[in-house]
Amino acid sequence: MSAADKIQNAAEDLKGKAKEALGNLTNDDSKVAEGKADQAAASTKKAGENVKDIFKN
Repeated sequence: MSAADKIQNAAEDLKGKAKEALGNLTNDDSKVAEGKADQAAASTKKAGENVKDIFKN
């Protein structure tokens, strides 16, 4: 996993956490769901990159 990919995934995860927190503060269930989806996407990308790294070695 390249450093750029790690940074991008971390940024997407943080964006998702921020959306989720904002949704919780404003009682906006759709923002909470968006935030959780962003976090899940970042987690999936990270897992995919980890699998690629395993097969590289």
